[in-house]
Amino acid sequence: MLAFEAAARHGSFSLAARELVVTEGAVSRQVARLEAFLRVPLFARGGNRVELTAHGAHYAEEVGRLLASLEQSTLQVMTTPSRKQMLELAVIGTFATKWLIPRLPSFTRAHADIVINLSTRNDPFVLDGTAFDAAIAFAHPAWAGNESRHLFRSALIPVCRPDLVLPSRRRDGTVLSTLPLLHKTATPESWPDYAREFGIDLQNATAGGRFEQFSMLIEAALAGLGVALVPYLYVADGIRSGELIPLGPPGRDTGKDFIFVTGATTRQPDLLGEFSNWLVREATSDAPPLAAEDSISPRT
Repeated sequence: MLAFEAAARHGSFSLAARELVVTEGAVSRQVARLEAFLRVPLFARGGNRVELTAHGAHYAEEVGRLLASLEQSTLQVMTTPSRKQMLELAVIGTFATKWLIPRLPSFTRAHADIVINLSTRNDPFVLDGTAFDAAIAFAHPAWAGNESRHLFRSALIPVCRPDLVLPSRRRDGTVLSTLPLLHKTATPESWPDYAREFGIDLQNATAGGRFEQFSMLIEAALAGLGVALVPYLYVADGIRSGELIPLGPPGRDTGKDFIFVTGATTRQPDLLGEFSNWLVREATSDAPPLAAEDSISPRT
């Protein structure tokens, strides 16, 4: 299995052999034995090149997932003290770095017997059969086969560095038309939706730099590249510290819902319930301001 997975990942028996510190012939023989056992070819061979067959590509994906899960489970057994409980969580990368990790000390102080392990998963995946106890993710139809709990909504808010805008113009909707707008690649409709909600005439609603992740957008805003439309939860601390300033209120119609996803067979339901309750309490304390002073003057 190891020889096949390495060869499939590298597309080469020689590179797989180098990784596993064996000869290329040893890798070739191991793969041949596996093919004989399965009675299907996993690679199409041509000279010194190998290419996965349709069966091989599907099998490689499954074997890779199972080996990764096995490695994660092995590390968990090796590194967890006998008196500790452990939660294995799959989380959105930006959510983990910008919001969850800075707040985890409050949970661990109250639960000294619990170890939290975080791994990045930005897209939906099959939770059952993995080493994960739960996932914190955006709501998506692909999660329909799992148990899920709504946590909170990620209202989007426009933010930039303070030196980009005079204080007198920070609640003036026309200022957004004078600044570069920064976009998340996967959601180009966010700025037009935000402008529509608040009646702002954005001539440049789809123009500007594009970034794959919210973490990149936030860093771009901090670098002074323009105005980023990002989840309030991710920039609440930055707004409080003055590193970033809002150029309008959080949008009620933009953003996505965060959910807490568990598999069909939950291993630690009480612990997961306690953790998800804590998430909701923390998010409630970081609810975006919706007071009158946070309103924006639309362009007429």
